[in-house]
Amino acid sequence: MENRNVWSAIASLMVASALEAQAGVVVTGWSFNGPQGTSSPWVGVGTASTVGSATANFAAGSPADTSAPSSSENKGWNIAGFASQGTASGERGVQFACSTLGYDSIAVTWQERHSNSASRFVLFQYSIDGKSFTSEGLTNGGLFEASLGGDVWQAERRVDLKGIAQVAGNASFALRIVSVFAPDSGQYLPSSPSATYGPSGTIRFDLVQVEGMPVPAPAATALGAVGAMIAASSARRREQ
Repeated sequence: MENRNVWSAIASLMVASALEAQAGVVVTGWSFNGPQGTSSPWVGVGTASTVGSATANFAAGSPADTSAPSSSENKGWNIAGFASQGTASGERGVQFACSTLGYDSIAVTWQERHSNSASRFVLFQYSIDGKSFTSEGLTNGGLFEASLGGDVWQAERRVDLKGIAQVAGNASFALRIVSVFAPDSGQYLPSSPSATYGPSGTIRFDLVQVEGMPVPAPAATALGAVGAMIAASSARRREQ
């Protein structure tokens, strides 16, 4: 009986370990928090940079970010220096890069706040080589709208990259979020209907997270299978 209990305990641990390996985790995340703010990730290893002539500073972060030790240290990454009306669509914004080696089922989430005069639309793009970016294969073509208007944090943004080949297990993975013209036009639309678009408008980002599912090592997968068989065998003996 004691041996049976020991084997059952071992099997339970193996199964628990296998299930834990299947849980999604934050591969790399940026909260921008700190006394002065920071663009270094709070978890994982990666880089954050501006795209084109955009500039960045730090301002109050999203209320959804509860990780800061105080409200004064809750920061967001505030992006300015956007293009003049009718020019450079998709050429200014932010870029984040990190490795996804050891992970699959990649997804990206973030919080976003547009000022009233900022572009109402942004485009999410991904890269598998860290150089060339595309929105191919994404829901709605990777386009997001500030549907709640300006000067308010929008609902959490999420892009599922599970079906995009070569995003998982990629040391050169990167993403961009850039300001773009309104669909089917050559003009930027302001976030607030009562405002006029202007390049001095800002788009603020917070809680940018690259998430994934850890890929279990073959040995761990085999152990999990053995553990499951032991547990099932022990259960059958108890029923006899």
